[in-house]
Order: sequence, then C-alpha cells, then structure tokens
Amino acid sequence: MVMGEFTQETDLLVIGSGPGGYAAAFRAADLGMDVILVDVAERPGGVCLYRGCIPSKTYLHLAEVIHDARRAADMGVRFAEPQIDLDALRAWKQTVIDQMAAGLVTLTDKRGIQYLQGRAAFEDDRHVRIRGRDTLRVKFRHAVIAAGSRATALPGAPFGQGGRIMSSTGALNLKDIPETLLVVGGGYVGLELGMVYAALGSRITLVELGDRLLPGVDQDLVAPLAKRLQTQFDTLHFNTRVSQLKDAGDQVAVTLAHERSPAVMTVDRVLVAIGRQPNSGELGLENTGVKLDEGGHIVVDDRQRTSVDHIFAIGDIVGGVMLAHKAMYEGKIAAEVIAGKPAAFDVRAIPAVVYTDPQIAWAGLTEEEARARKIDVAVERFPWKFSGRAATTGSARGLTKMIVDPGSQRVLGVGITGRGAEGLIAEGVLAIEMGALAEDVALSIHAHPTLAETEGETAEIFLGAATHILPKR
Repeated sequence: MVMGEFTQETDLLVIGSGPGGYAAAFRAADLGMDVILVDVAERPGGVCLYRGCIPSKTYLHLAEVIHDARRAADMGVRFAEPQIDLDALRAWKQTVIDQMAAGLVTLTDKRGIQYLQGRAAFEDDRHVRIRGRDTLRVKFRHAVIAAGSRATALPGAPFGQGGRIMSSTGALNLKDIPETLLVVGGGYVGLELGMVYAALGSRITLVELGDRLLPGVDQDLVAPLAKRLQTQFDTLHFNTRVSQLKDAGDQVAVTLAHERSPAVMTVDRVLVAIGRQPNSGELGLENTGVKLDEGGHIVVDDRQRTSVDHIFAIGDIVGGVMLAHKAMYEGKIAAEVIAGKPAAFDVRAIPAVVYTDPQIAWAGLTEEEARARKIDVAVERFPWKFSGRAATTGSARGLTKMIVDPGSQRVLGVGITGRGAEGLIAEGVLAIEMGALAEDVALSIHAHPTLAETEGETAEIFLGAATHILPKR
C-alpha cells in the first residue's frame, strides 16, 4: 500500500462484467448490497456481448436468411443471389451490440452499482488494486471472480500476427470474405462460424483431430448437420492434426498430419477454434488462498465459494460447460449465498445449443453419457419427416429424441435437431427439472401444426399412443 493512498470499501467487488459478472452484481444490488463492478471494457457485457454470443448469432441469423432465400426456389419463390455489403453487416452487428450495451449501462446505473474500467489484481484476500485511467485500491467484504476465458491458440501460431490466423474474435470482426478458409476444430464455434463464412461465399475446409463432429453430442443428433456440411463445406478432414501454420502475409501455409501422409495447402485465412482457457493468470491469485486445478480453473463448491470463504468464482473461470446462461445462474447463486440466502448450484439440465443450420440442442442426460455410465435408459425418437410443420418449412431432416428412466418413466434427457431447436429445448429443460414423466409431456396438449408437437409425440411413443408414427409391435 502506498502511504496516504485512499482505499475504497465495498460490500461486494465483482471482477468481470460478462453475463455471470453482471448477473451477480445486479442480484447483489437488488438484495441491498453496495456493489463495485470492474472490467477492462468501457461498458458491461463481456466477451459474450462484444466478441462472442451476440455478434455470432447476428451473423448466423443473416446466414439463415441467405439459406432460406435459396431454399425458397424449391417452393416456387426465387430471389436473386445476395449482394454482400460488409460495411452494412458490420454496422448492423454494432447496432445490436450498442443497443444491448446501453441497456446494461442503464441497469447498472439504476441499481446504484459503481462501474470501474480497469484491470483488477488481488493484493491479498481482502484488497484489490484496479489499474485503469486511475489506480484505485479497493477493500471488499466479499468478491466474485467472473474473469472468463480466452481462445486457445495452436502452438507456434499466435493470434494477431498479420491477422490471417484468427480466433473467434478475429473471425467476428469480418475484415473480408476470404475465398478460402481453414477451420481448425469441429466443435460448435468452428461449425457456427464456418457456416457463416460459407453462406457469405467462402470455400471452407474443416480439420478435426478426432473422428467426428461435436464430440460428446449424440451422433444421431449430429447426423443431419454432418450431411448438410458435405454440401456447405468443401472438405472435412477427420483424425487430422494441423502440424504447422505459417502466416505468409497474403496467405497462410498449412501442414496437415493425418493417417495417410502429410498434406500441404495454402488458404486465405485460418480460424482456430480448439477450445478456451481460463483468465486466471493475471489476477494476482497467488497473493490469496484461492486454489486452482491443474487446468488453471478456480476450484469452487456448490455455492460458488472458493477455498477462501468470502471469495467466490463463477463462469468460464471455474470450468465445466462454458456457457453464458450457466455463468448467469452461478452469478445469482453467489450473490444469494453472500446475502445469507439458501442457494446452491443444483441443476439437472443445462441446455446447450449449436446455432448451425440445422440447429442442435440438448439438455440433461445424453444417450452416449448414459451408455458410458452404464445407466439403463429407454430412448425414443420422432423423425421430423412425420411433422406437418417441418414439412411446411422444408425442415423434414430434423429429429426429436427423449431419454427416459425405464422404471419410473421420468424424463432424463431431451435432444433436438432442426429449425428452432434453440427454443424447443426449453420444454425439455422444464420437464427434466420438474421430474416430469413421459406421460406428463404426452398428456400436455401441443398446438398443431407446430414443431413443439414433436416433443409431445416423442413422449407418446413411450405410451404407444403416437398419432403420426406407427406403434411398435
């Protein structure tokens, strides 16, 4: 501490203003706490708002519009090929971001939360120094660490040098539409952004280290997407590793290693989407008693407490599924625990959505997870080729599946592939969390014709009462 330096005090200091951080700050303020929210960005919102969820979904919506316009030709309506105005696309994305950011600023101000722009680092278990326009020292009664994560680069190929080797952040800046794009990684980020660039006119090559897309997701849900990518992407390489990337200024030289022989290619840009790592290294945590695991994630209990009772952590920095809605849920739990309320992270179903075309969504127990854990389950599927609403939208390749405990008939998991899966999965989440039986879902009247009917009919299969599919003999 500098002699004579002013130290500000607060009930709660929240480090990181992404969805988890601002959710924690907002809930704490609503519960009567004095809150300081700190972030390196000028406005709250975090990676999700400025460089992740929101900009990517803005572009994915436009990609869907382009695909729908082309599909319409089969239905008797023909449009001219789209003309891409990159400046207008970027401006639209920024309009969306600015609108949402302004809303968060207003909510922060109205709740009386002090927002500080700067980089926070712990001096000890009770003090943080914030370096920004001015250096400020803060003493806190409680702290919530919500510092998030960052994209993982390939060894020897850092992001930013020349800009042709991109993380998701670089890809979302949409500097140009490259003629050729290599996507490294077959997870949801690579697939989503690959489909955006494919819709805009890029020729896509995808490289995946494993033997399939979206590892960990039931393959019957992935199959319709895999089939579509055979026409959307130029090439898909599985069991293949990128052994070298070299930014040559106007192109990137790529060396691929796979089961046969090494291959060399050049592309205009490369998107590396192989995972994310926690931002725990620059927080001064070594000055505290906060413990990390081997991957650099902060270790927490079910109340989001770290090994220091009054310091909490949430979101990507604690590991697990790195999803904004999980971080928000954890943020609210942390705030309520700090306020003395009974709260804990105790959920049965965290929904996940891949915003490709078709979309994939799932929640609860997956079929592959049940098999790996040797859990006895009953699984039924309703193909969308039997759905009237799917037929009207040209979405007949979709699928709804339900995983049920064969004894109690309780719904354990739900998976959906197809248009609108992002919204449809909510019924599955509610059923799992409420401990609903397949009968409960089947006996709930679903409007006709809707895609939601597919969830009702999947449940009806368990009862032998599905209308649009023959019963099993």
